[in-house]
Amino acid sequence: MKVMVLDIGGTSIKSAVYQDGELADVQECASDAGRGGSCLMRKVEALVRRYQERHSFDKIGISTTGQVDPVEGRILYANDNVPGYTGMRVRQLMEEAFGLPVVVENDVNAAGIGEAVFGAGIGQRDFLCMTFGTGIGGAVFLDGRLYRGSSFSAGEFGAMALYYGGQMAEEDRYERCYEKSASAAALVERARRVCPQLTDGRAVFASLGHENVRRIVDEWIGETAVGIVTLIHIFNPAAVILGGGVMEQDYALCGVRERVYGKIMPSFRNVDIRKAALGNRAGMYGIGAAAEGNLSCLGYGDGPDGHDRL
Repeated sequence: MKVMVLDIGGTSIKSAVYQDGELADVQECASDAGRGGSCLMRKVEALVRRYQERHSFDKIGISTTGQVDPVEGRILYANDNVPGYTGMRVRQLMEEAFGLPVVVENDVNAAGIGEAVFGAGIGQRDFLCMTFGTGIGGAVFLDGRLYRGSSFSAGEFGAMALYYGGQMAEEDRYERCYEKSASAAALVERARRVCPQLTDGRAVFASLGHENVRRIVDEWIGETAVGIVTLIHIFNPAAVILGGGVMEQDYALCGVRERVYGKIMPSFRNVDIRKAALGNRAGMYGIGAAAEGNLSCLGYGDGPDGHDRL
């Protein structure tokens, strides 16, 4: 089976043709997500039509930002990075446009599936997958199955309120959540206050020789570790897989690992904290494998109408 796969993010859309665990004709373009959900879907449709000129495929798999109902293929919630995306019936729109079965999944869940099948999660039945970027996303795998929660939105690790103290205005609560201090975006924002030329994570880590930058990175590592320690004590996973460009940096990964092992209870120290193996292609691998329909071990299975069901 050939699957046209797309990984839709707030910054870019990655696309490829997936077959038997391999990706071909991999491309990437700007998503222009700030122009809104309708514009985004028109761009996705045009991209698929261009692939149709070069390839034949049997299914379309879409990994996307936002909270996703994978049964209906609908966006349950998306923040202001993609205006008007909440409520978008992605599967319906794409099936009407192309007459092919369409599978839609949250991007971090898709990345987690990719790591479970092809990457750092192979052989693990209980693990967490975390991505550090503009925010912090998560996927939870329990007893060999992707855990979705009661309304398909489990794994919003970035929204954890770790620093609640006394009375707080409603509008301030999100400002104190985990991703506001531990995301890659939070790290860059802090570093720019010291060195305005540091505009991305790579530049920040290239400047570790500067005492003030190293101090900021070390503080960020500490903030990051606090959230991971909390999650380990809640889920007792065998592994925690850390993804996102910032976790490609050995200083970050080693620092987080050291801090976490120093803070968790001795009985939890068998947890393996490891780097994601598939990089920014994890979502495409995951949605491709999900669309193939051979993931009953992860909570997928073909329904009577040919769509994946829980």
